Amino acid sequence: MTTIPLIKQNFKNTSLFDQALTHRSWINENPGIRGTNERLEFLGDAILEFVVSEELYNRFSDKEEGYLTALRANLVNTINLSFVAKKLDLGPALFLSKGEDEGGGRENTSLLADTVEAIIGAIYLDQGLQSASKFIHQNLFSDLESKITEPLKDAKSRLQEKVQAMGFPTPKYKVARESGPDHSKTFLVQVFVDNKILGEGEGKSKSEAEQVAAESALNNNEVPFEKKLEMA
Repeated sequence: MTTIPLIKQNFKNTSLFDQALTHRSWINENPGIRGTNERLEFLGDAILEFVVSEELYNRFSDKEEGYLTALRANLVNTINLSFVAKKLDLGPALFLSKGEDEGGGRENTSLLADTVEAIIGAIYLDQGLQSASKFIHQNLFSDLESKITEPLKDAKSRLQEKVQAMGFPTPKYKVARESGPDHSKTFLVQVFVDNKILGEGEGKSKSEAEQVAAESALNNNEVPFEKKLEMA
């Protein structure tokens, strides 16, 4: 039985909330009921960037643009947003096609991140900017103190530095699968080091999927090779 996330209770127009959870695959099997969450996602993405940018600008008055941009990216990236979705238990409540469901859509990092952006857009339309901002602050800034202690470089840069320090060449990224219509594709990318797969990730663009794959590789506790220096 599908669970109903607690945040639905705050909605005046619950149909907006349902739309925020509606993946395009569900529409294909249930035409004419409501639209997908893609327009809400578009709106929520813009609101999210604005609210986070304003907060970081005000909170870190001594930091330059480069630092603020990197920190913002760490807060609003696909992996971080998917953690928010899991914390809110959105996965089990998603409206997905049978195929998307059986294919692991409820755990799909990119899909969950998109849903959080759609939720933000829905909250804005239903309750206004103040409520959308409150949602963002509660769910993305709660661990800001730990975020500012983490490396601000993106995952691809950190992975490249790590593997080159081990004596290997630059990681290579390959698209393993493309799905969805041309205007809204999802990419599955695998990252290779020394011709071995270290990680994979999905995203709405190749670059986004590459970042997710790199993060996956950095979190890989079973790296399938030894340091070249140790092998010499």
